[in-house]
Amino acid sequence: MLSASPTQHPDQPAPGGPHGNAVQSNTVQSNTGQSNTVQLRSSGVALIVELAEPVPRILHWGRDLGPLTDAGLAALRLTADSAVLNGNIDTPRRFTVWPTEADGWLGTPAHQGHTNGTGTTPRPRLTDAELPSDAELVVTLTDDVSGLDITLSYVLDAAGVLKVGSTLTRHTDGFAADYQLAEVTTLLPLPRRAAEVLDFTGKWCRERAPQRRPLSFGGHLRQSRRGKPGFDSPFLLAAGTPGFGFRAGEVWAVHVGWSGNQRYIVDQLPEGAGEHAAALGGGELLKPGEISLAPGESYQTPTCYFAWSDEGLDGISERFHRMLRGRESHPSTPRPLLLNTWEAVYFDHDLDRLKALADRAARIGVERLVLDDGWFTGRRDDTSALGDWTVDDKIWPQGLGPLADHVHGLGLQFGLWVEPEMISLNSRLAAEHPEWILGPSAGLGPSSRHQYGLNLADPGAWKHLLESIDSLVDRYGVDFLKWDHNRDLPEAVLRGPDAGEGASVGGDRPGVHAQTLAFYRLLGALKQRHPKLEIESCAGGGGRIDLGVLEHTDRAWASDCNDPVERQSIQRWTGQLLPPGLVGAHVGGPRAHTTHRITDQSFRLATALFGHAGIEQDLTKCTDDELDRLAKWAELYRELRPLLHTGTVVRADLAAPGYQGQETDPTFLHGVVADDKKHALFCWARIGTSPEGESGRVPIPGLSPEKDYRLRIRTEIGAPSWHHHAPPTWVTQALVGWIAVPGAILVGSGLPMPTLNPQQAMLIEFWAE
Repeated sequence: MLSASPTQHPDQPAPGGPHGNAVQSNTVQSNTGQSNTVQLRSSGVALIVELAEPVPRILHWGRDLGPLTDAGLAALRLTADSAVLNGNIDTPRRFTVWPTEADGWLGTPAHQGHTNGTGTTPRPRLTDAELPSDAELVVTLTDDVSGLDITLSYVLDAAGVLKVGSTLTRHTDGFAADYQLAEVTTLLPLPRRAAEVLDFTGKWCRERAPQRRPLSFGGHLRQSRRGKPGFDSPFLLAAGTPGFGFRAGEVWAVHVGWSGNQRYIVDQLPEGAGEHAAALGGGELLKPGEISLAPGESYQTPTCYFAWSDEGLDGISERFHRMLRGRESHPSTPRPLLLNTWEAVYFDHDLDRLKALADRAARIGVERLVLDDGWFTGRRDDTSALGDWTVDDKIWPQGLGPLADHVHGLGLQFGLWVEPEMISLNSRLAAEHPEWILGPSAGLGPSSRHQYGLNLADPGAWKHLLESIDSLVDRYGVDFLKWDHNRDLPEAVLRGPDAGEGASVGGDRPGVHAQTLAFYRLLGALKQRHPKLEIESCAGGGGRIDLGVLEHTDRAWASDCNDPVERQSIQRWTGQLLPPGLVGAHVGGPRAHTTHRITDQSFRLATALFGHAGIEQDLTKCTDDELDRLAKWAELYRELRPLLHTGTVVRADLAAPGYQGQETDPTFLHGVVADDKKHALFCWARIGTSPEGESGRVPIPGLSPEKDYRLRIRTEIGAPSWHHHAPPTWVTQALVGWIAVPGAILVGSGLPMPTLNPQQAMLIEFWAE
């Protein structure tokens, strides 16, 4: 039966408003054979579910259809029945909230598993449905074939992001054997016009490289088996109308909020999905035997985050950014400008040198210094010592106290690099507890970066890490942890016979699921002990960026690559999910550590401005001019971060979207616009040459055509160089002062943009009159 309140919540705007939440129910007696229909509506998005028996079906997900009356809902149900096709089942197909073969759905099912080879054809049926709030629908199903109770939750938040998760619990009566859960997939329907798909791939220092293709029949499946999302994480799977871009097109997207193994899928069958064309979804990738449910035991899926927009990819990113900024745990203080010591000193730790580095950092406006790898016992290179989280008394005879005290005395926060989930075979910890190494009993496979995983699901190993890191944070007043994870996790098994929670006696069990949950618990325990501690998710750079880890951390390191040419693209696509204030963006030295490319300081500074900014450079080797420009950049960052970290991210479509990950234009125009559209900062950047000599008029996205603007080019970090004799006239004037241009011209016609030389950028600031 349906428990629902059709009344509007008093704190919400009226139904159908641009940012309002509303729930509408059409309730009839279930014994009549008719159905209840529920609408979740928020911020221009609607999910409409018919609570039919035996399994509710999804009538609509996407554009808000408005406050439908009972007659409107009845019409939606009537028009939801599809045709009966030749050579197919004899009843109209329905796309249910838990699609299985019992519905005639022959795509990826909602769940798969077995009990000793039986119980493989689930037939769930509705047992209850309720609306705990005006933004949430909870559906309860039971399946006597698999012996599972299924609780499925839909939450449509104020940003229009639909959060979907489920819990599967093994029946306690009548089922003695364990149920081997093979797969759970959260699925929502797609219409026929969603004819192209976009997702991401990548490698170390080239994370989140876009790739797109036409959607064809069959399954478009992306998986990560790395024990973390990985550099080639699908990150976000989007399906949209042909040619969808940043500013145009209708887009449906899903993100799997999980830091372990993942699956993303679009299934399109010739017979469709009920009255819909295809299904979009994802979930955790489970290894065989990883989840074995004894009577009374439960499995909770990761949350899948679904977003729809008719304003292109920028509309999708705006929803995710609003959602993340609206969390209670979202950082509430200005994001401090930091200096990380890695590319300044590497493993060469010397107190006097580091104090001199801190002094210079403080003088130019740095607010946080992070001591990177090399501070703990025996760590002179990357081949040893992981696991021994004690300060090396040979390098630091007085501990880290003298440096931490000096940094705090300068008014800076003190941060520390750690990699707790890893272990080196030649560490003291490996010698004392070889059973804590994450790997098969038959023997370890090849190392990666001379290291292996540490089994966090082992209570002893977990406690060791908590106490070790807690002691460091407490003793040295650590304000920030750069938390790294530098290798994939092949053969990540929990060793028998006591192989963690839920393991059977006598053999190794897959361990990524347990490892991921233990990792979350470890972060949670540290945060509970140190509420003001901030943690960065770093995994060899950007190898673990997902909304699961972001529930426990305060920012993500986008990439180990600080080369601004690569960073322009990495940051542009990381921003598809995360707002700038959660993305670490650092300026490095003239020659990039990872690519050896040499770039101008002004280009490096302009690129690093659009994020949670930092420095990755030895300031003691900078010239006075370089330090002066860094200081001006630091001042500019402090001035603009209220805008950059709260405004709407916009990206211009400058060329055809391209396929197979190819960026088809070497110019980028991206910016951040204040919510009231009165203030904006844009970056016009060029990473390579182009065949044309001029760009022509380029519309400025996100501004208001109703406002009158004045604009100027910010040159504190240096002016760019041009690939022509003289720039357009407006540029010449904007370099020396404000010029006035109506918003109607900026938005509707645009500005003739200068042709920059490769690896140059120009900052344009806008203020409304």
